[in-house]
Amino acid sequence: MTAKETLELISKQWCNLDDLMKLGQFGRNSALKVKREIKNHLTKLGYKIPNNHVPMKEVVDYLAIDVPYLESRAKERV
Repeated sequence: MTAKETLELISKQWCNLDDLMKLGQFGRNSALKVKREIKNHLTKLGYKIPNNHVPMKEVVDYLAIDVPYLESRAKERV
């Protein structure tokens, strides 16, 4: 996945399981585990989260995706 493709994917507000599998290069079971961990963390903080989605911001934080680096790489390719 290129930097531009990653930036397009993380520009969404919500992350579904397929998005999580692409971003983390996970299989289905690992992606489900990560999604469950993020959802449990947010639920403990008092947030109500839809069943099939988690906030993309939380996914980016969890996976430690370096957005400024991706933006600089995407600009170099133009």
